[in-house]
Amino acid sequence: MEAAVRSGALQAGDALPPIRAAAVQLGVSPATVAAAYQALRQRGIAESAGRQGTRIRPRPAVAPARGQFRIQVPDGVLDLATGGPDPRLLPDIGPALARAAADSWPTGYAAEAYAPLRAAAQASFARDGVDGGELAIVGGALDGVERLLGAHVLPGDRVAVEDPGWANLLDLVAALGLRAVPVAVDEAGPDPARLEEALKGGARAFVVTSRAHNPTGASVTAERAEELKSVLVRHADVLVIEDDHAAELSVEGLHPLAGATRSWGFVRSVSKPYGPDLRLAVVAGDATSIGRLTGRQRLGTGWVSLILQRVVADLWGDPVVGEAVLRARGEYERRRSALVHALRERGLSVTGRTGLNVWVSVPDETTAVARLREAGFAVAPGALYRIATPPAVRITISGLDLDVVPALADAAAEAITYTGAAAGV
Repeated sequence: MEAAVRSGALQAGDALPPIRAAAVQLGVSPATVAAAYQALRQRGIAESAGRQGTRIRPRPAVAPARGQFRIQVPDGVLDLATGGPDPRLLPDIGPALARAAADSWPTGYAAEAYAPLRAAAQASFARDGVDGGELAIVGGALDGVERLLGAHVLPGDRVAVEDPGWANLLDLVAALGLRAVPVAVDEAGPDPARLEEALKGGARAFVVTSRAHNPTGASVTAERAEELKSVLVRHADVLVIEDDHAAELSVEGLHPLAGATRSWGFVRSVSKPYGPDLRLAVVAGDATSIGRLTGRQRLGTGWVSLILQRVVADLWGDPVVGEAVLRARGEYERRRSALVHALRERGLSVTGRTGLNVWVSVPDETTAVARLREAGFAVAPGALYRIATPPAVRITISGLDLDVVPALADAAAEAITYTGAAAGV
């Protein structure tokens, strides 16, 4: 079955045969099929679908044929599904690359952090009220999250995650053999009562997006942060991981949870403000967590390229680049605000305080996505991001020019109205 996923014979969402039917077809015992299905779930390839049995995950943890890696967007359709930054708004990294190329670099094996990058990261964390005394450099936000989880939890452990939440994180949790416990999210961040339930239920870790939440655009407010910390201090052994992937692009201030528990990690990546191919993030945390993270890193990748570290440090210190990031932040804010306002004017339920995405409630995701694509707009189905929350679609605003907003809002209203009528809502 894993081979069938790789070849494309089994697609995301496909139901696997009932256990007894598969046993007869393959000439093996039902116990053998049940064990195989369990292994597929533990590897993050399949998931339980309740009474519908077992099905292939929306994004299984096995590489399919190359053509299936990305959602195919037909010619003439505006891609608002990817979640990435607008290439037109990324700063020019050419000068930083040229300066890095002009420097001499160690040619041996040296697992270390580039001192200027470390100093810049610590200063950035200090301005935001995060203790950056213990620091690690990793290969992007998800790499940092995975390494922090690996330092504290084991397969089978429960992890509290935002619902809806970052699809990559949900897939990672499944691939690591962890059990995701959903915590509902509104525009102010995770629900403290639901977090309390998850922690009382045995969750050993909690992963939260500080701001520019993907997919809803939520941002943890000062009041919500205090409520969440009041829950966390009663569960001091829980690992808290904060993901600040948008960083400089967010118009919302940061209200960190760092230090509310003994084990914590704060991850800040550079992909959204400076470019997705800059696979680097800085991680602050308690001494034990950072020590375990860097210790295991030395046994694997060793370190993040010092050339890449040099480039990122250069970008952080370049005032021209800083101005470009600020312009991008302002433009993203205008696009997001315009779309949220237009959708609400048309009576739609939408969230999106900050960041690159907005979350629009729909009666049926499949029909809404199809109708919008017919109208010229590719959006992402909410099923990729949610566990127990109602249906929705995610619209990425990064590639949305302001003059297109009215047409998109009209198309969304028409698609959702049609979907509701078809569903009898």
